[in-house]
Amino acid sequence: MIKIGILGYGNLGKGVEAAIKKNSDMELAAVYTRRDPKSLAIKTAGAAVKSTADLDAGKEDIDVLVICGGSATDLPEMTPKYAAMYNVIDSFDTHARIPEHFSNVDKASKKAGKIGIISCGWDPGMFSLNRVYAKSVLPDGAAYTFWGKGVSQGHSDAVRRIDGVKDCRQYTIPVPEALEKVRNGEDPELSTREKHTRECFVVAEDGADLEKIENEIKSMPNYFADYDTTVNFISEEEMKQNHSGLPHGGSVIHSGTSSDGNRHVIEYSLKLDSNPEFTGSVLIAYARAAFRLNAEGVTGAKTVLDIAPAYLSQKSGEELRAHSL
Repeated sequence: MIKIGILGYGNLGKGVEAAIKKNSDMELAAVYTRRDPKSLAIKTAGAAVKSTADLDAGKEDIDVLVICGGSATDLPEMTPKYAAMYNVIDSFDTHARIPEHFSNVDKASKKAGKIGIISCGWDPGMFSLNRVYAKSVLPDGAAYTFWGKGVSQGHSDAVRRIDGVKDCRQYTIPVPEALEKVRNGEDPELSTREKHTRECFVVAEDGADLEKIENEIKSMPNYFADYDTTVNFISEEEMKQNHSGLPHGGSVIHSGTSSDGNRHVIEYSLKLDSNPEFTGSVLIAYARAAFRLNAEGVTGAKTVLDIAPAYLSQKSGEELRAHSL
């Protein structure tokens, strides 16, 4: 059994816990929290709930630590820190900072003889794989990624870090005209702003400066500055009633030619009832890969692009060749 530790028990941590239950070769060893461990009621009987102080000693009996913090401030610090002690995996999704994050995790994990798999999920993650596959098969072509309509956990978390914000749900919405042109194989040149819009539903603290919050959201680099963004201030009751779910999805579409007159369109799409549960499922598949690779002596940082798919599956190579190839 692969012993999994979960750091953080928010939506993503709960999604990872649900995914572990679906994998017979894994068990949840412990959930680690910055809160009072006694305040958490997890759903896995027999698993411990412990403080991050226990984790900091570097001696916990876990094979892989799944780090479920936010990309804005948590993961840039947490993943390198714990990569120096354990095999780790995260869902870091600030695309512009992935090279920097990779370098930091690589140094820490190599020094410790551990492996750190970063940026696992569906984008970055499954969508990343399909972008590379499609471009490799059809190099004379253009790739497009559309997200949504759905709730972005990372962007919602980034807004919640703003002073005066009590809660937020951020929806990413594809521009329908852009999506239609790409599916038709027109290969349009689209700016970031022309592909998606963003809509935020924000619950503000009493007395907060709403104009200041809106300006800070719209000007946030890497998250909102390059998009047409609408900010709606709502009540806690409206948030609970209309925005309690966490759906998401999207498509990777690649349009290319193999010769004059022969055009091909490759599309990979997802429709997710629960963004955190699907992301947790991807993390757990790559946690299996982390365990196997480190057992083979592999160390350092890796991404989904570096790992062969056979490492993700519970099935043996013989079974995969017989039934999946």
